[in-house]
Amino acid sequence: MGILNITPDSFSDGGQFNNESDALHQIRKMIQEGAAIIDIGAQSTRPNAQLLSAAEEILRIGNLISNIKKEFPEILISLDTFYSETVQFGFNEGIDLVNDISGGMFDDKMFEIVANTGLPYVLMHINSTYESMHEKLIHDDIILNINYYFSEKIQKLRSLGIKDIILDPGFGFGKTVEQNHQMIDELDAISFGEYPLLIGISRKSFIYKPLRKSPLDIQEETQKLHLKVLEKGAKILRVHDVLATKKTIDIFLGK
Repeated sequence: MGILNITPDSFSDGGQFNNESDALHQIRKMIQEGAAIIDIGAQSTRPNAQLLSAAEEILRIGNLISNIKKEFPEILISLDTFYSETVQFGFNEGIDLVNDISGGMFDDKMFEIVANTGLPYVLMHINSTYESMHEKLIHDDIILNINYYFSEKIQKLRSLGIKDIILDPGFGFGKTVEQNHQMIDELDAISFGEYPLLIGISRKSFIYKPLRKSPLDIQEETQKLHLKVLEKGAKILRVHDVLATKKTIDIFLGK
C-alpha cells in the first residue's frame, strides 16, 4: 500500500503531492515500483496538525479519485479519512477500501456509512478522541489492550453487516517506543490470526528518534522491521518507499 499524502503539512512529505499532476505522477511511480493499493490522505494526523473538516477534505481531494480510476483502472484505492461524509464522497468517486484511523470514534456515523457502502474497512487501534490520539495513555499490556479494543469494535462492525475487516494495530499512535516494539515482537498474537493485519511503520518516530536520525534516513532499519512483521503474519504494508518494500516482500516470498 503506497501512501499518497495530498496535504501541505504531513510530517515527511507535506506539500509534495497536493496538486493533481504531481499526485498522478507519484501514483504512476508507485505502481511501477510494485504498489497494489494507493492510500490517499487529505488530512495530516501528525502531532499538532491542523484539523480539517470533511468539506475541506473533499475539496482537497477534488476529482483525484475519479481521475486515478480513469488513468490506472487496475489499482485499488484506499481512502484515509475519519469522516463518514468523506467516505460517502469517496465511494461515489470509486474507492475500494476505507482506511479509518479513528475506529469510528471521531464520527458516530462512520460505521453506518461504511456498512451502507459495503466497502472493506481498515479498523485501527487508537485513543478515543482526536485530541488524545498521540497521548501515551495505555499502562496495561499493550497486546491485551489492542485485542480487547479489536474484539469490541469487530462485534459492532459485524452487527452492522461489515465482514470485510482489516486490522491496523496503530503503530505510533499513543504508544511508547517500547510498546511499539512489543507490538512487532508479538504481532502474531494480535487478533489471533482471524483477520488480515495492515502494518504502518513507515517513517514513524519510534524508529528514527531513538536512532537520532531523520524520518528519511531509516530505510535499512525499516525494511528489517518490515521483514519481521511479514514473518509474523502481516498481509499489507503501508509505506512511503514502495520500491524498497517490494524488494523486502520478494525476499520474504523467496523470489
